[in-house]
Amino acid sequence: MYIPLWPGKPYPLGSHWDGKGTNFALFSENATAVELCLFDENGKETCVSLTEVSNFVWHGYVPSIGPGQRYGFRVHGPYKPGEGHRFNPNKLLIDPYAKALDGDIQGGIETLGYIAEHEAQDFSYSEEDDAHLVPKSVVINESFDWEDDQLLRTPFHETIIYEAHVKGFTKLHPDIPKQLRGTYAGVGHPASISYLQSIGITAIELMPVHHYLACPGYLVDKGLKNYWGYDSINYFAPYSGYSASGTLGEQVAEFKQMVKALHAGGIEVILDVVYNHTGEGNHMGPTLSFKGIDNAAYYRLVDEEPRYYMDFTGCGNSLNVRHPQVLKLIMDSLRYWVLEMHVDGFRFDLASALARELYAVDRLAAFFDIIHQDPVLSDVKLIAEPWDIGEGGYQVGEFPLLWSEWNGKYRDNARNFWRGEDQTLAEFAYRLTGSSDLYQFNGRRPNASINFITAHDGFTLNDLVSYNYKHNEANGENNQDGDQHNSSWNCGEEGPTDNPDVLKLRNRQRRNFLTTLMLSQGVPMLLGGDEIGRSQQGNNNPYCQDNEISWLDWNLQEENSSLLDFSRQLIYFRRQHPVFRRRKWFQGRAIYGSGVTDIGWFNPDGAVMTEEQWNMGFAKAIGVFLNGEAIITPGERGERIIDDSFYILFNAHYEPLDFFLPEPMANREWQVVIDTTYSRFIKDDIRYTEDKAITVTERSLMVLKRL
Repeated sequence: MYIPLWPGKPYPLGSHWDGKGTNFALFSENATAVELCLFDENGKETCVSLTEVSNFVWHGYVPSIGPGQRYGFRVHGPYKPGEGHRFNPNKLLIDPYAKALDGDIQGGIETLGYIAEHEAQDFSYSEEDDAHLVPKSVVINESFDWEDDQLLRTPFHETIIYEAHVKGFTKLHPDIPKQLRGTYAGVGHPASISYLQSIGITAIELMPVHHYLACPGYLVDKGLKNYWGYDSINYFAPYSGYSASGTLGEQVAEFKQMVKALHAGGIEVILDVVYNHTGEGNHMGPTLSFKGIDNAAYYRLVDEEPRYYMDFTGCGNSLNVRHPQVLKLIMDSLRYWVLEMHVDGFRFDLASALARELYAVDRLAAFFDIIHQDPVLSDVKLIAEPWDIGEGGYQVGEFPLLWSEWNGKYRDNARNFWRGEDQTLAEFAYRLTGSSDLYQFNGRRPNASINFITAHDGFTLNDLVSYNYKHNEANGENNQDGDQHNSSWNCGEEGPTDNPDVLKLRNRQRRNFLTTLMLSQGVPMLLGGDEIGRSQQGNNNPYCQDNEISWLDWNLQEENSSLLDFSRQLIYFRRQHPVFRRRKWFQGRAIYGSGVTDIGWFNPDGAVMTEEQWNMGFAKAIGVFLNGEAIITPGERGERIIDDSFYILFNAHYEPLDFFLPEPMANREWQVVIDTTYSRFIKDDIRYTEDKAITVTERSLMVLKRL
């Protein structure tokens, strides 16, 4: 087959169809030759050398090639693992800038750059071709009728995030056609959108949708697969396995249609992105894309032994964010998802790894500087998972302006407070009020704190109150995987039980956690399914469970209807009351003491908390006054915001406690609106004044509204 090849252009990278033909461009600083390989509908491969090179970009233009064309690259250069180079033209390589791939990567020793059985292992050189195992990159037509769709730009203080998995969210949904379940189209289906609207969600945070290594050999051998998707192999292509419409580029339009439908329903789309490492693994991993294109450029290698990879992630490798082309790749990818795919923001997995200029995490890293200056990315939601596994990687509270963070300290403290641990009350006050101790010092506001009790990584809310220990046997690792420290409490019995007292306490604890989350300053994030009591059977690391362990069971809507109703009312309550979602900090003084007008902290007896009492390790009860008439930030039209005032009574003690209204507040009546002892919001007219004790059930909270 003859392929006419014109010089083409070095920009844009990847494949770009102009209506008449397609330009191909690939960066490789250390390659000696690059072949463009085209595949016909029968899988027959035809290769042509790209002889034009501009600034290390190999490029060429093929007339008459258009959307649907499948292709890949074979890159020549030195195979010297000891010097950091792993070129092997026997391996078909995925275009890092491909906008679509035509299927999953299949496991097999052919994808290894070395001879697996060879004594020297990765110093050996494999001549086996792997084109039959590697998905082909696909030329696409990027046009799409967005009509009037735009980014929603919901203010952070009004945002409520729902973390979900594209497949798991809809795989079992009875009101979605079977062929659409588990797909982008399923998430964008009216049944999905109406459900999210019904519980008051403003943003859905999707676990990774970048094309990833779904079938690594170590899982395939166990009959499992990579379900979560935290092993990206391309940062532009939406994963083809979540498409209902096909693999030859149709998944791109399907993803766009999903975003368009969610936006029409008032719901933002946030993507969980994994730019810290790739699915190619360490020196023993497969050669699929970056490793074969330019290993030394794309990856952080050990200085003294470049055969090996720096690993700040626990996944075998770390992207080399010190290299200009790698930074460009990340920025180009982020801008593509905003400008072309209309997503509203990103959650960066193990974001600390991206800030390692040398070895330490650096708040002034080039990665942050570039994003801060970018006119597109500086105006979308940026959320960091502020840790990695490297030394000094735990960086909660250390990210710069523009960034919000998954507040791991909020999660840990809330769990420990409600299971009755000592030395938690003082920190609980900080977490409830937006964690000013973490974020105020560098000019950030309460929305820097993404508050969460549970997330995909760890127990669900139901399992948090049902298990003391992880039960990951289904993962095939002898229950050795997953975090050992969950700060969970089974309320008296491990796992499923028929004990009515245990079940009653578990239900109350779930309401305690949900209410604390929704009444805290900052941005709440709800793990998908927690509102209906989803369980993972005690598995706190179901990354490889593409089955009912991970999928959302929609039958729970009926089984746990009271929890769902409570969750809906609770989210609606938060959205109705700006006193729980302030844009600025409380007065800026210490969070305890007298003379504070917008917030007050009190003992159960109604007296102001003293510094000595804050430091009492056994204290587990407190009253919090929130003044709805002291909100200093105006509304969007400059109007003064006035809300109701509330008194919240927290009792994490194992016995009931009597609370009394503080003297300055006792001249008004107070009405009970929430009592987590009950499975519903209070509808009876229960009122309190200064002459009446308020009994708060053990391990519960109560919210009073001033009349």
